[in-house]
Amino acid sequence: MSTEPRPTRRTRSRRRRGRAFAGAFAIVVGVLAVVGVTAAAASVVQGPRVTATNVDPAAAVAASGSRVNITLSQSLEEVDPSQVTITPATPFAVDTSGRSVGVRFTLPLWDETDYTVRIDGLRGLGGGPEATATVDFTTPALTEYLLQRGDDEDTVFRTGIDGEAAVPVFTHAHIEDFRATGSHLVFSVRTENDEAALIVTDRDGADARELALPGEGFVSNLQSADRGEIIGYTFSDADLEADGARESVLYTASLQESAAGDDPTPVEIEGSDPRVADWRFVPDTDSVLLLSFDGTLLLAGAHGEDATALGSALGIDGIARGSSLAVVERLDGLGVVDLTTGTEEPLVEPEGATGPATSVTPLPDGSTIRASAVLEDDGSPTGRTAVDLVAADGGVVSLTEVADTDAVLQTCVSPSARYAAVLVAPDAIGNPYDTYYLPLPETVETRIIAVDDAEQLVALAGSSISWCQTPPR
Repeated sequence: MSTEPRPTRRTRSRRRRGRAFAGAFAIVVGVLAVVGVTAAAASVVQGPRVTATNVDPAAAVAASGSRVNITLSQSLEEVDPSQVTITPATPFAVDTSGRSVGVRFTLPLWDETDYTVRIDGLRGLGGGPEATATVDFTTPALTEYLLQRGDDEDTVFRTGIDGEAAVPVFTHAHIEDFRATGSHLVFSVRTENDEAALIVTDRDGADARELALPGEGFVSNLQSADRGEIIGYTFSDADLEADGARESVLYTASLQESAAGDDPTPVEIEGSDPRVADWRFVPDTDSVLLLSFDGTLLLAGAHGEDATALGSALGIDGIARGSSLAVVERLDGLGVVDLTTGTEEPLVEPEGATGPATSVTPLPDGSTIRASAVLEDDGSPTGRTAVDLVAADGGVVSLTEVADTDAVLQTCVSPSARYAAVLVAPDAIGNPYDTYYLPLPETVETRIIAVDDAEQLVALAGSSISWCQTPPR
């Protein structure tokens, strides 16, 4: 006799409903599967479609390394650089990851310019037809900062390329120098007690805070890296006669809020003279190029690690943005050092008769902007100063000529090298210097010149334009 319970009418009803639900669920799953397969097949048939794009035109103007990111509807085959066209042309690198493709600009872009990034031949990993992605954007007007020293207080202004509508962003009784990064301004000042201080603000001059210094003393040769919100400077103790006193020691520091309480980091190279006569951040790396007091040129990591000696030198003229080529002054003349290989070539001689260059500003394409004396036919100096664009093959294009009554203090270029800035002291003989630790003539002007056609756009009252990577000398 069976002991199994016999199903009741209610139990049989539940079983029938259960079988009906299971059947309906199976139908729904089947329908969804068919829809999914159909959608996937349709996606493959259509090819990749752009679902999102991202670009920061303001960042692209300010520094190298900005990107256009494009997200598509399918995972992609690797994109080759030959598939990418940028108009107007500019150097770039491309990378592919899953459904995303990124185009990285290796140099800053021109201001107030319409750009188009086009990628042809995009293919999904699952096959199907090719597709094209296009991104259009316009870069904004360029913004720069200038320092104006006054009788009672000094002011840093923000202005456009035309010099109109200048806005004061920071005022202090004594500003020695300043630098701009992508997100911050940093000011080297002297306090009312004649002590050094570094004050950091945002780019509007707000949220001021003070950076820690190694001690009481003097800050000089303030510089900023193109990216990473990193600054560097040389520091000397106030009492250089004291035991263990530091003299011209190179320090780096982060301007990020997260590093606000951190101590500055000394750049220490084992076995090298700790005193630094000159130095530069190496673009697009965390390395520094420095010249020690004993005349040794050294390439090292951000903290002095992995140092490589590059011979003896008298000075560092500069490193072009987006480049590894440094122009250095050797005992036998100017040379161009490739910091990736250590190889060196003499700096190309300009065509025509010019005097020795007093400054050389390297550009990413291998050309340079040089300030030099204008000579008479017999080789004697005229007193005038020529500022020329010297091509990589030695061809010369005159950008401007400064009168013999004036003095050229500094030459530098905008991030994209579209413009040159020439710092001039008018009426040099009757224009005395102030008494700052970084002295400047009482009257200075910064002349902005378009490099492509040598047109002088404006003359701005002030010095230390934020395009420059080093202080005036």
